[in-house]
Amino acid sequence: MQKIHWQKYELKFTEPRGTSRGWFKVKPSWYIVSKEKEAGRTTIGECGLLPGLSIDDKPEYESVLNDVVKSLNEKGKMPDLAEWPSIAFGVEMFMANKNSKNLDNIYPGSFTRGKDIQINGLIWMGSKENMLSQIRSKLDAGFSCIKLKIGAINFDDEIYLLQSIRKEFGPNEITLRVDANGAFSPEGALEKLKILSDLELHSIEQPIQSNQWEKMTELCRLSPLPIALDEELIGVHPYPSKKELLKTIRPQAIVLKPSLLGGFTRTKEWIDLAEDLGMEWWITSALESDIGLNAIAQFTSSFDVKLPQGLGTGSLYTNNIQSPLEVKGEYLHYSEDMPWKIPF
Repeated sequence: MQKIHWQKYELKFTEPRGTSRGWFKVKPSWYIVSKEKEAGRTTIGECGLLPGLSIDDKPEYESVLNDVVKSLNEKGKMPDLAEWPSIAFGVEMFMANKNSKNLDNIYPGSFTRGKDIQINGLIWMGSKENMLSQIRSKLDAGFSCIKLKIGAINFDDEIYLLQSIRKEFGPNEITLRVDANGAFSPEGALEKLKILSDLELHSIEQPIQSNQWEKMTELCRLSPLPIALDEELIGVHPYPSKKELLKTIRPQAIVLKPSLLGGFTRTKEWIDLAEDLGMEWWITSALESDIGLNAIAQFTSSFDVKLPQGLGTGSLYTNNIQSPLEVKGEYLHYSEDMPWKIPF
């Protein structure tokens, strides 16, 4: 087997993608890789760093990766990576891939055996006209759950976009989610939540910036619209801290991005806590290539999920890694007829 090494790969968006934190044109990923030439097999894990959001978006990232692959080569195990969640995600995926011997069975579940995963149609931030065009495209494609990123354009325009859907489709026909990415001020958030609740939305993700527990607890208590924590979970590592956060804030739901939370084992801790406390949860990719998305989808399918998941990001790139994953209508599908083509 070739020595374990890492490889950087820059994913290029089909068009700039906007969030309340700015615009993305490219997105870097780092891959932990080893190859068995005789068997024609590649073992791989994706370190899905999200610039500006991952807590390990630091200048020494590649230096840590050097230490990690050295440890894997010399000791065959993962070092403590609590402060480097995207690297922990990549290493955990690599080890699971190594143990399973192929990319089709990293995490035993129903996805690669023919059971598709229902996903939401994601509407990225843009002008009112651009977002309306995206909405129409998702509705025409058959999505019954639409998620809008809000907080970057005028709030009245965002309400107009949501109203345009509600005028045509009732809540029993189209489920609407919104994601504020912390864009609302603590002082004005509740009033906006009341306005949004009139549109019979499913939920809103992270209405205010994270690490404002008192304000977020009050919002979750008073909001007529269910609140899902997202960025609030990032950087919370020990199990007791996770439990304290959820029992204190008492959100109606949590949104789980394994790349940002330190991998699948740590993500399952959140799932177990949410279920114990009667909270909804769903899993979302964080702009990984199809390497990471495949592992996340397999992990997701190991649970009896009922809600649409946020796993439809694979088509965002012009140079995504060719894989068996494809979006069919509102479902993520694994096609056994489509081969993997890993470019490194």
